[in-house]
Amino acid sequence: MDKVISQYQEDENVMIQLFASWCANHQLDASTLYAQAYPQQEKNLLLEKAIEELEQDTIKIDTETLLNVLQLFGNEDLAFVVSEEASKLKKH
Repeated sequence: MDKVISQYQEDENVMIQLFASWCANHQLDASTLYAQAYPQQEKNLLLEKAIEELEQDTIKIDTETLLNVLQLFGNEDLAFVVSEEASKLKKH
């Protein structure tokens, strides 16, 4: 059971890093988007750590892949916010 929990946590960290990278690629504030999706939650410490650790050369991730990963982890609210932001980016 511990191995399953550990694997889920590792996968969740990857999801957070992908989200932070996608936001950085599009000059968006990951914390702000997260807060839009989950206004009742306190700061996400894992997200804050991922933002701090972003390198200059962030991972290039396309929107569709990010949306699939977010939905895989049940983050439909965050996927919705990302989708809305992606639509705005396409219009510019």
